[in-house]
Amino acid sequence: MTKSVKISDIQKLAIPALISGIAEPILSITDTIIVGNIPEDATISLGAVGIVGSFISMLIWVFGQTRSVIASIIAQAVGKNNLKEVQTLPAQGILIIISSSILIILLTYFNSEGLFRFYNASGKLLQFCVDYFNIRVWGLPFTLLTIGIFGIFRGLQNTYYPMIIAIVGTLLNIVLDIIFVYGIDGVINPMYIKGAAYASLIAQITMAILAIILLYQKTEIKLSVELPFHPKIKSFLSMFGNLVIRTASLNVTLYFCNAFSTKYGDEFIAAYTIAINLWFLVAFIIDGYSSAGTILSGKLYGEKSYRVLMKFGNDLTKIGVKIGFLMTLIGFVFYYPLGKIFNNDPIVLGEFYSVFWIVLAMLPLCSIAFIFDGIYKGLGWMKDLRNVLLFSTFIVFVPFVMLFDHYEFGLHGIFYAFTLWILARSIPLIIKFKKTFNKLS
Repeated sequence: MTKSVKISDIQKLAIPALISGIAEPILSITDTIIVGNIPEDATISLGAVGIVGSFISMLIWVFGQTRSVIASIIAQAVGKNNLKEVQTLPAQGILIIISSSILIILLTYFNSEGLFRFYNASGKLLQFCVDYFNIRVWGLPFTLLTIGIFGIFRGLQNTYYPMIIAIVGTLLNIVLDIIFVYGIDGVINPMYIKGAAYASLIAQITMAILAIILLYQKTEIKLSVELPFHPKIKSFLSMFGNLVIRTASLNVTLYFCNAFSTKYGDEFIAAYTIAINLWFLVAFIIDGYSSAGTILSGKLYGEKSYRVLMKFGNDLTKIGVKIGFLMTLIGFVFYYPLGKIFNNDPIVLGEFYSVFWIVLAMLPLCSIAFIFDGIYKGLGWMKDLRNVLLFSTFIVFVPFVMLFDHYEFGLHGIFYAFTLWILARSIPLIIKFKKTFNKLS
């Protein structure tokens, strides 16, 4: 029985999780920086990376919910001192999800042009989207495999090895981005946007291979699928299904953001791409502490240490808010240099600078939403996460973003609606958590 959770215990889990969690946004940001500075069609290429990156992130978030489900199940089993009972479950869950993702890949790959027309892309922007997507999408199964293994490690309260895997993948992607996009004189011709896609694909494959090796070397959980299916596979699929609906709602939000930005023009989608990628980076930094929330809340809930869990939730929220304010401060200090890293077009930069303050201002609020997301995942309360996202997306975000668009707020309207969406996500989660565990403790 855990008597208390020290801040040092949180940091021990959160910091490696933070580093591993930013691997995917770093892949996208690297592509954004490199592509945004190519000598030909930089603005259009930047917009294409933003649109495709958003869609691929959507797929990763939908299918990647296996990490949260696996981490929750294993963490609660650890709390009950009954890990052996669930050893065969992760491989079965990962197999189901990867098989489903391959079907999605085939459906989108052969209709990629129609897909990105749906995002209001046309002309050269559309062609660049198709070129980039048709390469990058094949990395999805490898990323999902890696994410599933990360869930196993997190459930076992180990965030160190996911960190190592993420560092290797990120560094490899950066090196390959520079080589493939710009080329090496006399050796490799510049591939521009296609080069960025190939770099990301190779990095994703490498991370998956390394994840498998470390899983077999460092844990007793294997990826060999045993039949019949584990009795808890129904619980796995139920939690996964609720998280899929939740994540689909989240991606409705991102779709509207991309579609409206694209409608406003190439410079607007480029500016939005810069702003949202920086938001993703900070979001995944904060998500490191959310991961600590998943791991420790699952263990404490399995132990029925409700009083400790209540205090842990309060302490973690305070840390998250502090991190959010720190990120806001850093963003304002480096406000203008950050934009110039990504692009030099004065119109693009002007639009970016006009909205970036909104992104920075919402970060402390974002931290609360992300922290409680993590805690609820650890508790297995996926239905609540589903309902909150449905409410915040369809009752709050969609009406407001359409209202702001009607009154021609432009990018400002998108980020104003985004802020209201974050607020609507946070408040219900806080209320239920405190109400439930005040009674139990």
